[in-house]
Amino acid sequence: MLDLHHRIENELDDLERIVRLADKAWQGARRYPDEQRHFLDSLALNFHGFYHGLERIFEAISRRFDPVFPSGERWHSDLLKQMGQEIPGVRPAVLSTETIGKLDEFLAFRHRVRNLYTFNLDAERLRILLQRLPDAWFSAKTDLETFNSLLRQAASDKNE
Repeated sequence: MLDLHHRIENELDDLERIVRLADKAWQGARRYPDEQRHFLDSLALNFHGFYHGLERIFEAISRRFDPVFPSGERWHSDLLKQMGQEIPGVRPAVLSTETIGKLDEFLAFRHRVRNLYTFNLDAERLRILLQRLPDAWFSAKTDLETFNSLLRQAASDKNE
């Protein structure tokens, strides 16, 4: 369990960096209007990386604890929802319903980034997502740190 605990810690550190980079990309877009498209592309890529990093954590947790890993066309959405479900006797819910609602928007945006050319992305939509990023990040980080503390405690209890 400590391996998963450390993996989550490392991913959270990387995600913290992505959140900072997203803000810097937006600042660059505002500061250099002639180069705005490049900064907006960077911002979109950081939003993609933000959700993808979270999803790597969810996938690792699900593969370790859950009886079934989602499959099919909607597996990304199903995995996010699964993180809000307790598996009795195995693990608590990883994310609150509130956090899932906040992250669902980033999941949907990641899907758009994967399926559109970045020049088709709307700058106003990116700005709105950037405004929502700190709150989504705080909620996800808080929930994941709580879950990770339980992992650390369970590993410690096993070693006693």
